[in-house]
Amino acid sequence: MSVLAAQFVRQGKKIVAIGRNYSEHIKELNNARTKEPFFFLKPTTSYLPTGGNLEIPRGVVAHHEVELGLVIGKGGRDISQDDAESHIAGYALAVDMTARNMQDEVKKKGLPWSAVKGFDTFTPIGSFIPKSSISDAHNLSLSLKINGAIKQNGTTGDMIFRIPRLIEHVSSIMTLEEGDLILTGTPSGVGPVNPGDSIECALADSTGKVLDEVKFTAVSRDAGYQFKP
Repeated sequence: MSVLAAQFVRQGKKIVAIGRNYSEHIKELNNARTKEPFFFLKPTTSYLPTGGNLEIPRGVVAHHEVELGLVIGKGGRDISQDDAESHIAGYALAVDMTARNMQDEVKKKGLPWSAVKGFDTFTPIGSFIPKSSISDAHNLSLSLKINGAIKQNGTTGDMIFRIPRLIEHVSSIMTLEEGDLILTGTPSGVGPVNPGDSIECALADSTGKVLDEVKFTAVSRDAGYQFKP
């Protein structure tokens, strides 16, 4: 197993986040379905290890999006779908936090999403799960609770573009490197996280066995950026 990949939170160079990869999530945000995988980048400084505090900037409405992440073990460019599996070292449970009210503003103007997705602490992340621990990455359940109430509960079987296609597409545009994380999209049920909320996420296999959990608490950030619509 790649040592660097197992330490992807500290060593990885980029987070590639796939958008609009679950039909019900596309509908709930009134987005258009894309003809090919659609992605954006998040900085690795946004990682928040489980147990930490999610810092919500002033004026921001922060939404949770629970996702399966895949960790690249062998880098490459123009990776074929047939070869994609050999480039995966493992998986991780993640949350793609989103400044939704900021996103609504920049989408109207056709501007980038870097700030919307890139705040410090905006990628809560679990432990590295070796590929050998997961027999079928498209038969996993993703769930997220806020203060004990289930908000998201989906299956990776509902992905529109499956993992080999995601790796093929991203690597046709930019080289994937060891320790990079690809977030594969979120099921429906996204919604706000407020200061004081306790968030619990889980990744489980088809038998119900929990493979990992991510827990964090939302707090207000008093310094730094303030969003003013």
